[in-house]
Amino acid sequence: MKIKDVMELIEAKLLTKKEHLEQEILSVCGADLMSDVLAFTRAKTLLLTGLTSVQTVRTAQVVDLAGIVFVRGKSPGSEVIEMANAEGLPLLTTKHPLYETCGRLYLAGLKGCSELDSGKEADSGSGREQTGANVNHI
Repeated sequence: MKIKDVMELIEAKLLTKKEHLEQEILSVCGADLMSDVLAFTRAKTLLLTGLTSVQTVRTAQVVDLAGIVFVRGKSPGSEVIEMANAEGLPLLTTKHPLYETCGRLYLAGLKGCSELDSGKEADSGSGREQTGANVNHI
């Protein structure tokens, strides 16, 4: 699924450049703890979060996330948007809460990181084990 498809499903607004609409998404994770994102996600994951700080974009860079969706109508400051544009990282905002946004994407067929490998195998290449801890994977 692509960012442009996600935008329709969750009624989101793109905060970054339109060239990001073609970014491919392999899985989704809902989390507000960036330490959980670092520990339990993989490349090309779409992060759903309520955190709008620079740390969210920095975490996305480390993990090679597909993009970030800010839930509950939240929107980051210009510094965060500029940083994401420089990195080619799509940022979206939706009025829907985290739970509903996760549900919409799950029903559309997107899976969570733990579902891609049954939550037990190591993520090849990252050295991180997928254990399904306290992260709202969808």
